Amino acid sequence: MDSYLIQVNGHGDCAPVMDVHLNTNGNSLSLGKVKGRKPRWAVRASEMSKKTFNPVRAIVDSMKVEPNPRKAMISLSLGDPTVFGNLPTNDEVTQAVKEILDSGRYNGYAPSVGYQSCREAVAAYYNCPEAPLEAQDVILTSGCSQAIELALAVLANPGQNILVPRPGFSLYKTLALSMGIEVKFYNLLPEKSWEIDLKHLESLVDEKTACLVINNPSNPCGSVFSKSHLQKILAVASRHCVPILADEIYGDMVFADCKYEPIATLSTNVPILSCGGLAKRWLVPGWRMGWILIHDRRDIFGNEIRDGLLRLSQRILGPCTIIQGALEHILHRTPPEFYHNTLSILKVQGRSPIRHQKSPTNPILAGDMSNADLCYAALSAIPGLQPVRPAGAMYLMVEIEMEHFPEFENDVEFTERLISEQSVFCLPATCFEYPNFFRVVITVPEEMILEACSRIQEFCEMHYQGAEGAQDMECDK
Repeated sequence: MDSYLIQVNGHGDCAPVMDVHLNTNGNSLSLGKVKGRKPRWAVRASEMSKKTFNPVRAIVDSMKVEPNPRKAMISLSLGDPTVFGNLPTNDEVTQAVKEILDSGRYNGYAPSVGYQSCREAVAAYYNCPEAPLEAQDVILTSGCSQAIELALAVLANPGQNILVPRPGFSLYKTLALSMGIEVKFYNLLPEKSWEIDLKHLESLVDEKTACLVINNPSNPCGSVFSKSHLQKILAVASRHCVPILADEIYGDMVFADCKYEPIATLSTNVPILSCGGLAKRWLVPGWRMGWILIHDRRDIFGNEIRDGLLRLSQRILGPCTIIQGALEHILHRTPPEFYHNTLSILKVQGRSPIRHQKSPTNPILAGDMSNADLCYAALSAIPGLQPVRPAGAMYLMVEIEMEHFPEFENDVEFTERLISEQSVFCLPATCFEYPNFFRVVITVPEEMILEACSRIQEFCEMHYQGAEGAQDMECDK
């Protein structure tokens, strides 16, 4: 074997130059004079990490406020349906995981895109004549968040742009900016139940637009697009040859007076990557099981996008194998009553409402009313607040008529003071690029909703200023 010797000529620890000779079996190879210095640690965060920015965390972490110690904290901010224990998953779901765990058959590595049998189970569950699916059209991921990440990564390059809803889920922006992808926001219209402003959307499309992100049903709006509106969205995408990334994690979580339409069932020519998972409908967000459904009947994506998703999935070698093993059982043996019961808690028409005793002058309806109905009815009665009725998902958006609360600069300050005075935490909609609104999560127990709405009413009545009072305060400023 060859022996190597590196000789350094010079004096002291920091020789200004080095003569470097590589000796191999007596033969000397001079690499010439090179500038040198004493090695020093120079570990720096990557540019990708510096570009990664989560608006929700940035705003919430900056809210240096303590709740009122005389009142128990009520959080209406976190979109995790498991927090309060009132929305457990079904016994069939947990039993499926127990059986797989005891079997010992799913403890090893799986293919990065998921086991073939599990991909077949997902394809069979979502397959329909209007949007046929096979196992090869399914990529299993570590939650819906990773599904969105992979879909963005395969469709867009640094320097391109994506079209994202405003207000919208903040993760789209977080992921895109970290990849060097520009984010363009298209407006949703609260006066039209959060439909897309189609003219504004179309005005944003240019030659660098890589994809259109559609979130239906919506986080944070709780809105559900009609079939006709989805067809208009598809027409825009078709005219400009822009593929769609459909975030449909809340698919089928819609209220009785609405119908959820998977966008892929309405088009044969627009290629769509639909992202979903177990998190919301099966109430197990921590299990981190998601998927991408590839809808490409015109073969526009071709093999390139499929191969790209395969390569990208190999970065973490796929999602949890235990949950993969239970997936077929979960999808096909969860009883329909489970889904119905979940939606009944979130939204069902009341039959025998009662009056909430804490607010006799402006009663809050309770009894058999659902969480969505309770929130909407209670908040609608509060001066200065304008909630937008939800149609699905787990959320409700509320407009703050800031002209009637002139002592607050914005929605962030409004929600900060709501915490400090009433110990109620609602997420300011600045987190979703939509100031002067706040989001309410409707998955908390009924008694907590009633109490929270009562405190919000007390807070607003204390700070509300009529037209004259608000004008006087503006003059004082």
